[in-house]
Amino acid sequence: MPCGLDVTCIRSLRESTLALFYIMSLRHQLTEVLTEYLPANPKEAIKGTELIRLLRMKLEGNYSDASLRYHFSIMSCDPTSPIAKVEKGQGYYRRTAAAPALSTAQEIFSQYQGRLDDIEGNHDEVDHAMMRIRKFRAIVNKWCDVNGRFPFAFREPFGADAPIGNLWKFPEMILVDWDNGEEVETAQSMIRLKSQLGLPPFKMHAARLRILPAHHSFREDFFQALSASDWAQGGELIYAAPIEDEALADSIRQLSATFGIGVTTFGLTAEILDDLPRPANIINAHPRETEALMERLDVTRISMAKSRPHVDWSALEAIRGDSADVDKLLNWLSGSIEIGRILPYQDEQ
Repeated sequence: MPCGLDVTCIRSLRESTLALFYIMSLRHQLTEVLTEYLPANPKEAIKGTELIRLLRMKLEGNYSDASLRYHFSIMSCDPTSPIAKVEKGQGYYRRTAAAPALSTAQEIFSQYQGRLDDIEGNHDEVDHAMMRIRKFRAIVNKWCDVNGRFPFAFREPFGADAPIGNLWKFPEMILVDWDNGEEVETAQSMIRLKSQLGLPPFKMHAARLRILPAHHSFREDFFQALSASDWAQGGELIYAAPIEDEALADSIRQLSATFGIGVTTFGLTAEILDDLPRPANIINAHPRETEALMERLDVTRISMAKSRPHVDWSALEAIRGDSADVDKLLNWLSGSIEIGRILPYQDEQ
């Protein structure tokens, strides 16, 4: 009798389908609720036993401890999941937001100069490259904190299904420099006065973040930074690695002199990036740890950004409908102006 008509075969298929649904349903539920209970700081990691106890109040279904622990283990190896496991220790914490897919893909493509056959099927190599990107983004955020700059990361425009043109339309990060910096009491009166006069009480620069400066890609890096900053008051291109080729540095300076994009390198070689803590540890570093991290940097200004006095609001309005992140940016800025106090952006991811 054909398998399609065999009762035992049908029962087995049904049981397999139900088991798969059971697994997918649990993973979906965990993805939805884990962020509520996972600490952001790896040093405050929660043990599996306690996490299971907390989750049982939220999960629908009678799942065994073994099944939950299995899913914690599997999901912690997935860079897109919200749960991460402490290295060389016990416990779980909330994974930092994933690097935007579109810009990450461009970064990896550039690093391998289009020779993707070299890493095809080599997931470890790709994960290694992605980890360097995530560490660099975390370092830039921490550097901003130390230097009184307020970052806002664009994420939604660089999703896996986003159009490639968004690389030229949106910056990866907005760096906001408020008048009077973080001197809040002085800033309050200035923020309110400038808002009453219709003047922005800040400078808003659009930044492109890249790992490796190279002859084959610097023009694309530069003009993407220029294009994505047309509505902001200035544009910046920030490289992780140093520019050791003087001819390359001269070429970048010439472009900067013409178009006004600032270029900065952080002096982070591949070896230094690999030696840095994981992104979550960087973001949650305590003051002494932050000081040690900043000592690893060799920040060099290749060229200064030229700032325009005003934001081009009409140009910003033109891309507003293309990403919900634009409204998040505007709400964050207007919220600080409304209360007369500088608020760091709280990334929902």
